[in-house]
Amino acid sequence: MKKHYFKTVLLLIIGLWLCNPPCISQVNVSGELHDLAKMKNGVRNRRVSSYDRSGNNRDHLKDIKPGETRTIAEISGAGVINHIWITIAPGPDRLCRNDIIIRMYWDGNEYPSVESPIGPFFGQGWNEQYNYASFPLSAGPGNGTGLSSYFTMPFAKGARIEIENQTNEKIDAFYFYVDYLEMKKLPEDMGRFHAWYNHELTEALPEGETEWGVTGKEGENKTGENNYVFADIQGKGHFVGINYYVHCPTPMWYGEGDDMWFIDGETTPSMIGTGTEDFFNTSWCPKEVFSHPYFGYPRVNNDIGWLGRTHVYRFFINDPVFFEKSLKATIEHGHNNNLTLDMASVAYWYQDKANVLPKAPTKEERRLKPMINSTDIHKWRHEWRKNKGNGSTLWGNE
Repeated sequence: MKKHYFKTVLLLIIGLWLCNPPCISQVNVSGELHDLAKMKNGVRNRRVSSYDRSGNNRDHLKDIKPGETRTIAEISGAGVINHIWITIAPGPDRLCRNDIIIRMYWDGNEYPSVESPIGPFFGQGWNEQYNYASFPLSAGPGNGTGLSSYFTMPFAKGARIEIENQTNEKIDAFYFYVDYLEMKKLPEDMGRFHAWYNHELTEALPEGETEWGVTGKEGENKTGENNYVFADIQGKGHFVGINYYVHCPTPMWYGEGDDMWFIDGETTPSMIGTGTEDFFNTSWCPKEVFSHPYFGYPRVNNDIGWLGRTHVYRFFINDPVFFEKSLKATIEHGHNNNLTLDMASVAYWYQDKANVLPKAPTKEERRLKPMINSTDIHKWRHEWRKNKGNGSTLWGNE
């Protein structure tokens, strides 16, 4: 009981911090530990859910056709969404969660401040499902079937959440909760939550994939040119997290890429990292499932070397990245951007007002790449043998 109690308190504290770290003492809709027993005035719990209005047990939206958009929550006035839960049928074997789009609109705006495939938003890469547990987001249990968010999402003049079915299948059942606090007026300095999905099939260098100097000399990258961009933000705010998905078509380590941050219009990055795994608080090319509230590897490749799919995340709970005018957050795809990788990400941040997101990738642009298998590798070997004169006793490392 005590463990559950303190976990609940911690969630309240961090949810508030994510929204507005410098002004935590000004907000009385949630509390610090010593403030938990204080009575609150002018706040009321509200919920929008998919419950059966007839009183029966069919507690879901049904028959959402391909190409159809449904609004799941339309809220007026001021408030703070503090919990979202979703589950969907059928499963990924028939219904691609990479092609169901979730959008969130704040303060009556016609443009979304959140736009992402629903799987990647909640920490489910590609069209896969697996258990995932971080501080603000989770998927599971039930092998990643229950999708939850505890991000704090304030609004002053209304909120709207919608889903769009871009799959080729009908959504038979869509269950959801949207829990929020209703109030007459938001506290001062409450930011607006944003999330953006990006995807890119990166390009190797003209001289090839020279990682670790295996096939040629490694080059240099001081400017961040051609880095993968996971956040491109205009305005004032603070960056609070990323879900990062990489599909590697080679057994070579994919993570020599450094993170580079351009703050407030910088042409040279003021923050530069030392490697992908270092950016995500890990080390030495990890390949094991690991879960921490702020960072982890919920999905790792089980193939040869680092061939295959990996999902890694990091949330900047105690160390948000602040910006006054803009933020461009990037990472190399291999050292000096020398690898072809299928990369995707969802970035999460707050701004002083709801803002327009960069263009979202289309369904075709985010189409999943197939897995490399043993047959493909044998074909590579065949071409290598021919290149080596097709000797009958060639082993493979000559």
